[in-house]
Amino acid sequence: MSHIPVLLAEVMAALALQPGETYVDGTFGGGGYARAALAAGVTAIGFDRDPRAIVAGRSLEAASNGRLRLIEAPFSRMAEILGEASADAIALDLGVSSMQLDQPDYGMSFREDGPLDMRMGQEGLTAADFLNASNESDIADVIYRYGEEPASRRIARAIFAARPLIRTGELATLVRRALGWHPGMKRDPATRTFQAIRIHVNDELGELDRGLAAAERVLRPGGRLAVVSFHSLEDRMVKQFFAARTGALPGGSRHLPVLAAARAPSFARASKAIRPSPAELAGNPRARSATLRAAHRTPAPAWEAHA
Repeated sequence: MSHIPVLLAEVMAALALQPGETYVDGTFGGGGYARAALAAGVTAIGFDRDPRAIVAGRSLEAASNGRLRLIEAPFSRMAEILGEASADAIALDLGVSSMQLDQPDYGMSFREDGPLDMRMGQEGLTAADFLNASNESDIADVIYRYGEEPASRRIARAIFAARPLIRTGELATLVRRALGWHPGMKRDPATRTFQAIRIHVNDELGELDRGLAAAERVLRPGGRLAVVSFHSLEDRMVKQFFAARTGALPGGSRHLPVLAAARAPSFARASKAIRPSPAELAGNPRARSATLRAAHRTPAPAWEAHA
């Protein structure tokens, strides 16, 4: 399946790009948002920690007449690389791309057999490393916390008994067997477990936490931040971030419980959750879990930087 940017019209409306502005694309992926941004006449900077996404985007970069710059790095490093108050608009497109799901050698799909990798980049432990070296309790905790899987202990027990695991097909079959899968089921039982392990291996929630704080520092006053998430854990973090930073949580957020009351709001005009239209879902079923939230940067200083 080719890359189809999710909520494209809605993201572009939230960013309200003007010719000559600087736009930062957090997770360049297949370049869908970047293409639309370039068409609006901006200078674009795309971050992606997946080297294959960067290589695939080089042709678009070359054709941009210097208006697109691709950087192989996680978007959480944007403030470090670009400097503060250096962008007018930022989009963070979270989660896994269609390319990563559809190419078995990434090891992210439970539908296609491949190496049990799951890394978005080429650094750190693979999913096989984690599953084969961790104790049963830690595996269960990851599956429960990041997959919200009620049968996490049963799955972890089956994984522990079957080690070593080296292929995605092995893991998918094992989870289905543990949960009693049959072909008529609407949702594959392996979905939550694969999601959980991928989130853990890539530290996706930590990356989001750091990335939101970095975007706050990079945006100029009046700048716009749009974030597209794909599951409840991500969306909850984005919602809490905007609620705290706009002053809607006077007691603070889970991340900054004391500072919230003392800090001036660094964002305003936060949108409510925006989800795909029926027409978009008909053309791109993978958009079904997407949620967009957006807000405008105020002139107030950025809150205390994350470690």
